[in-house]
Amino acid sequence: MKIYDISVTLSQDIPVWPGDPAFVRERVNKIENGDDNNTSRIEMSVHTGTHVDAPYHFLAEGKGVDQLSLKLLTGRVYVLYLPGVKLITANLLQNSEIPPRTRRILIKTDNSELWAKKTPEFYTDFAAITSDAAEYLVQRGVKLIGIDYLSIAPYHQGRPTHETLLKAGVIIIEGLNLYDVEQGRYMLFCLPLKLQGSDGAPARAVLIGV
Repeated sequence: MKIYDISVTLSQDIPVWPGDPAFVRERVNKIENGDDNNTSRIEMSVHTGTHVDAPYHFLAEGKGVDQLSLKLLTGRVYVLYLPGVKLITANLLQNSEIPPRTRRILIKTDNSELWAKKTPEFYTDFAAITSDAAEYLVQRGVKLIGIDYLSIAPYHQGRPTHETLLKAGVIIIEGLNLYDVEQGRYMLFCLPLKLQGSDGAPARAVLIGV
């Protein structure tokens, strides 16, 4: 059994969405200072690193992350590799090798190279899904979609793609690192923090080869 950790490491060097607070981990107890233990506090946006978007992120009456189905967040998944593209359109997906009846899809793009290189600056020209591609995925019956940068949607065009997916009950995972993962079938385990009513939450995501 091969396990792939597809989460990015949270550190003070991680890029964040422009305007979001930077990730901060502060040690408040230190053994070297005479404390009984080491204890840290963190400050971050819930959309930092590998994270799950809840419907409430873009829908005023949407569900919080604590209400998302764990059944959808775990199970068989297909990793689709789309190198050399920036806009993932409906036409591109229609002509891709997505197996029939696929309900969970993770899209690997050139974005994953940014994580592999540990690029600290936010990259605006990342590969993302257009609104017509989101509609196509909903029509196919997809219930979970993930991508390897900090937004499923293109920069400055976030609302249409997010709204289409979230209104249809599709779970969105962002900030994945799929650099070491080949196209194919896997088992996905993605568990966001259970934050009551939150618009999103950091998550640890792994794939297991099948």
